[in-house]
Amino acid sequence: MRVKNKSVFVYLGILAFSLTFLLPFLGSVHLFDWDEINFAESAREMIVTGDYVTVQIDFEPFWEKPPLFFWLQVASMKMFGINEFAARFPNFLCGIASLSLLYYLGRRLYGHRFGILWVLSYGAAILPFFYFKSGIIDPWFNLFIFMGIAWFVFYLDPERREKRVRSIILSALFFGLAVLTKGPVAILIFLICFLIFLGLKRFRLSTTPGHVGLFILVITLTGGTWFLLQVLNGNSHILRDFIAYQIRLFSTYDAGHSGFFAYHLVVVLLGVFPASVIAMKSFTKKSEQRELQRLFRQWMYIMFWVVLILFSIVKTKILHYSSLTYFPLTFLAAWVWEKWLDRKLEIGSWQVILLWVITLLFSGLAIVLPLALTHPQWLLDRNLGFLDTFTRSALQAEVHWSGYEWLIGVFLFAGGTFSLIQVLRRNPVGMVMLHLVTLLFVAASIYIFTDRIEGYTQRAAIKFFKELKDRDVHVNTLGYKSYAHLFYSEKQPPDDPETDRAEWLLDHAADRDAYFVIKVDKKAQYLERYPELEVLRENNGFVLTVKRAAGKDD
Repeated sequence: MRVKNKSVFVYLGILAFSLTFLLPFLGSVHLFDWDEINFAESAREMIVTGDYVTVQIDFEPFWEKPPLFFWLQVASMKMFGINEFAARFPNFLCGIASLSLLYYLGRRLYGHRFGILWVLSYGAAILPFFYFKSGIIDPWFNLFIFMGIAWFVFYLDPERREKRVRSIILSALFFGLAVLTKGPVAILIFLICFLIFLGLKRFRLSTTPGHVGLFILVITLTGGTWFLLQVLNGNSHILRDFIAYQIRLFSTYDAGHSGFFAYHLVVVLLGVFPASVIAMKSFTKKSEQRELQRLFRQWMYIMFWVVLILFSIVKTKILHYSSLTYFPLTFLAAWVWEKWLDRKLEIGSWQVILLWVITLLFSGLAIVLPLALTHPQWLLDRNLGFLDTFTRSALQAEVHWSGYEWLIGVFLFAGGTFSLIQVLRRNPVGMVMLHLVTLLFVAASIYIFTDRIEGYTQRAAIKFFKELKDRDVHVNTLGYKSYAHLFYSEKQPPDDPETDRAEWLLDHAADRDAYFVIKVDKKAQYLERYPELEVLRENNGFVLTVKRAAGKDD
């Protein structure tokens, strides 16, 4: 069978994989604060206001993100309605596009088998799989950056000089789309990688001023369009605020997201399991047969370390900031896997031990977590440091556990252990089994745990907000930041934004009832400060209160 025919079956397989694992239950759980609800709310407000140029949150300009991802969500919401499924559907499509791209690139670089190995390495890894079932921006942002770098490497390939113009245009186009998705940090990442590459090349590069100018022009026309429209619409202040926000992320602990310097190293090690451990053997001086292979592998090393170090330096520590490393890391894992199959490289026993330790960690958590949450009183009776007032109240939520959820942890332990024994015996089936066992574990864990975790952390508040939908009232939160009240109460544009703010409503007589949701640990503080607040009910750590409109008794 010709390679081209094989490719068709692989692409169909990727589609089948996505429909089987990524699409089911996509909208079965409420969106999570902050990012998922934040982005979905911005898309909803575009639909409500009809303003698709200015990104808004709470019907005020939102300077933190450009609009491309919100446009994708808007298109999805136009098809499926304003709901969780529509908010996450763009990333389901991103999953199909990403896996298809990996096969295409892998086949072009090393051949059909390598493409499949790269797809397996990426598709079975924990966080990459999870992100395709989310409603956050990063999967598309990362894909565009990675495509920009891939086609820039093609531009550098001395064997394809006849297609250099096409490659440089596509590279710039993808970087421009990345800027339009999340901002100019995409260009920053590329520039740092390029300068390191240039240094390794001793600042010798075969290019022309015309190609450089074309690259800059395409990026500017693509990525700068939205910024230019903002200036033309008189919203130049949004650009200043956007830049200030980017600087603040790099220099301060934004929104309480702080962490130790090696935070992202740990995230990548555990979150991209098993590829993260397998890839460790790729740090070798083994040569490549073609210049394109050597260039691409070199860029993957550079890209991985630049992203990891850059976001380790950044003060704000958020889980998905290092998610761009997933592409180079899984490439390197696939490279090791193929060399191992060809007996050109060995998986060290220390790697197998590390793989087993991480397997033991995840299986242990999957066993202990449901057992502990099935018996919350056992936790509540102990003076554990992490059990603050809110957590104690949240643990009393009525979340159904069948009592058998812990078996998924046993499955991972047994399947992972057996697979790793086969890897030690140099049985290729063991490596395939390790990835399949991890894939099934992650898919099952998302189904088993996500809905239940949401039941403890935020469902009670979201139910409050849903009850207030379609009512002519003010809805806000007190003492904690949230976007849930905007999305789930389906807030409409206020007549006067100033008189809709929580602070104003608390200090002045309101024109209609104002509802406030407070976390239980701040309840006494706010009720003492604002005695006019009437407690309606309390549920799982959230307190629903109301301040009646002037002259209204009930």
